[in-house]
Amino acid sequence: MTKTNADSKTSLTKNQALVLKVLSNASQPLGAYAILDKLRSHGFKAPLTVYRALEQLAGQGLVHKIESLNSWTTCCGEHQANPPVFEICNDCGNVTEQFDRELVKSLNSMSERSGFIPDRSIIEIHGRCDDCGTDAKLTKGMNNATD
Repeated sequence: MTKTNADSKTSLTKNQALVLKVLSNASQPLGAYAILDKLRSHGFKAPLTVYRALEQLAGQGLVHKIESLNSWTTCCGEHQANPPVFEICNDCGNVTEQFDRELVKSLNSMSERSGFIPDRSIIEIHGRCDDCGTDAKLTKGMNNATD
C-alpha cells in the first residue's frame, strides 16, 4: 500500500477526503468502524457516514474493499478498470495490490467461453509475504540446526 491513486481525485466531499486521508495514512487495510473511530473528532458519529464515503470512493476507483477481511484500502492506481490481485499476509496483515495483464486476459477469455458476463472481479490470495516467509524459513532453519 505504498502508492495511492489519491492524487488523481476529482472533487471529493469533506467526508470522502477525510476517509481517504485515514486510509492513505494507514499501514494496513481498515474496517469501517476503525475508520469511524479515527474520525469521531471530525464529527463522524454513525457508521453509515463512513460506509457512504467508502462506497463513493470505491465508485471513483480510489479505494478497494478487501472482501475476505471486510476492510478497505487505497488503490494503487496502476490497473485502471482492470481487477487487481490482492496478496494478503496472514502473519503481519500486509496487503499488496498487484496487476497482471495475462491473468485479466485469461479471466476474460474464461468468461467469454462460458457466456458469463462478470460485473466485477475480486481476487485475493492469502499466504505469507516475503518478509514473514523469510522469517519463518530462518526460524525453521535454526530449529533444524539444533536438532
